[in-house]
Amino acid sequence: MSTPVRRILPPVWLALDIVAGYGFHKLMPLVQLFPAPWKYGGAVLIVLGIVMAATAANLFRRAHTAVIPFHPSTALVTTGWYRFTRNPMYLGMVLVACGVAIVQGSLGAWIPVPPFIAILQLRFIRGEEEFLERIFGDEYRRFKAAVRRWL
Repeated sequence: MSTPVRRILPPVWLALDIVAGYGFHKLMPLVQLFPAPWKYGGAVLIVLGIVMAATAANLFRRAHTAVIPFHPSTALVTTGWYRFTRNPMYLGMVLVACGVAIVQGSLGAWIPVPPFIAILQLRFIRGEEEFLERIFGDEYRRFKAAVRRWL
């Protein structure tokens, strides 16, 4: 019997990104990119990101398929946000990370954002695409050809 692979889930990576960004912002704020009131526009991205990720996850629940990465998928969701992006939950998290960096206002807050995006891309999205292609075959390949990975 094999032991299941334990992964740090994307929301945990998002939390680590936010904590690291706050640390960089406080310890080495570098340059203030967004002065008030402009930096509060990041709140719009935070709300949009949360709404996008939550409603996309709800589409999975309504389709009775796994929300947690690499758990068995039973349905290919292609409605809602999935008409515009293959990864609205991940895109929502990236919007939250960017919104938090904008609210903090400094260049230091942006330092962990590119690594966070790379982690999503390399640790989750690539593998999930292979996983979904094995499960759904041509149906997923058609979806992949019609809808962009991010936007």
